[in-house]
Parts: sequence; structure tokens; C-alpha cells
Amino acid sequence: MARRKVVAGNWKMNMTPSEAKALVETLKPLVESNDVDVIYCVPAIDIVPVVEAVKGTKVEVGAENMYIEEKGAFTGEISPNMLTDAGCKYVIIGHSERRQYFKEDDAFLNKKVLKAFEHGLVPILCCGETLEQREAGVTLDWINLQIKSDLQGVTKEQAASMIIAYEPIWAIGTGKTATSEQAQEVCCAIRKTVAGIFDTDTAEKIRIQYGGSVNAKTAPELFSMPDIDGGLVGGAALKPDFGQIVNYRN
Repeated sequence: MARRKVVAGNWKMNMTPSEAKALVETLKPLVESNDVDVIYCVPAIDIVPVVEAVKGTKVEVGAENMYIEEKGAFTGEISPNMLTDAGCKYVIIGHSERRQYFKEDDAFLNKKVLKAFEHGLVPILCCGETLEQREAGVTLDWINLQIKSDLQGVTKEQAASMIIAYEPIWAIGTGKTATSEQAQEVCCAIRKTVAGIFDTDTAEKIRIQYGGSVNAKTAPELFSMPDIDGGLVGGAALKPDFGQIVNYRN
């Protein structure tokens, strides 16, 4: 089956609300596409202005993070129902920066995945290995463990609707990109893991992105791989180049 490509921009901790609106206006004519889904995953403070700014376009908005409770004494956190009410459709879960700097482990991320589904949010679940793990030859075992842990209790219908983003940690923000063959090998292994947890049909439906210094030059070859269904884009999502990544076929 042909899976629709999906390109998501992860803005990280960039863009004030006014800068965010200006960026969306700049990108509007550049990211128009009939065959690629486009998502802006933006800082919490930018969600409302960006949702407003993308009205009338096909672009969807996602959050970069969320907490596992609907409300309460969790100062500084943002809840899933706040995200949906603000107009979010997607949420990034388990980005390596959250795992590394904020010590989010797989048991906690599994709760986030389940909570996102409970509120009708589509998780963009991130996984990836360090340079040390790659050099030790444990990449596929490590990612298999991450996916199995993070998808505990998820139904096959839910899994088929979500996105998994493979991001080798050694390639994020470093300018290094996994070769298309390296990225394809891991994305194919992720699909096999999903088939093992659920079934082949679910594995064929789930969309798997590659992330890690994706740019306009590397996107066409990466996205042509059979198991890579698009990209989770960091730095290049903040530039007009993002339009070239979305329209990589041209």
C-alpha cells in the first residue's frame, strides 16, 4: 500500500509568538502540497497564534511535548486537553532531547502515548541511538526495546494511525546525516518490530519518519527509501528550505 508522506517541523525552543506568525506567512506559499502532509510542531506559547496563522491552509499543528494529567498542581506543564482545545492534532513524544535533558524514560513515555490517544492526539513517537550504541552494534536491539516499551497497551488501530520518527542522536543538530541506507535499515527494522507487536497490516499502515539534520539536499534520497515516509525536520524547518523539503519531488 502507498503510505502518504508526512513532513513535520520541530521548531524546538525557537520563535516568539510574533516571529512564529511571520515564519508561517513566509512558508505559506512554499509548503503547499497535494501529496505530502505538513505539520508544524511548535513551542506551547506559539500554538494559538500558529493555529490561527495556518487557517485556510492544509498545514496541521502539533505540540513538542505534553504532560500525562489533564489538570492539577503541575506547574509549568501543559495538558493534552489544553492542546486539543488550542487546535493541536499532533504531539511529539520522547524526543531524544526530552529523554536526555529531562530524564524521560520509556515507562513515562508510554503513559504519554496512551494519554495522547485518549485525547485524540496523534503521537509522533521518537526513537534513536547514541554514537556509542551505533559503534557497539546495538542500534537495532536498542530501538526495538524503545518501541516495544513505548507502545505497551496501544491497540493496533491506534498504532496504525500514529507516526514513529527515527532520529539517530548523533545526527541531531550536528550536520551529520545517516546515509539513506543506514536510515532505511533502521526504519525497516522499526516496521518489523511493529509487525511483531501487532501484525503486518498495522506495520504497513504506520508512517515512519527519519529525523536528524534533514535538509533540502538530503530529503529526496532519504524519502525515496521504501520504509521512510517523510521527515521530522529541526533547524531547516525554521527556514524557507522547509518548502523544498516538503516539495522534495520537484
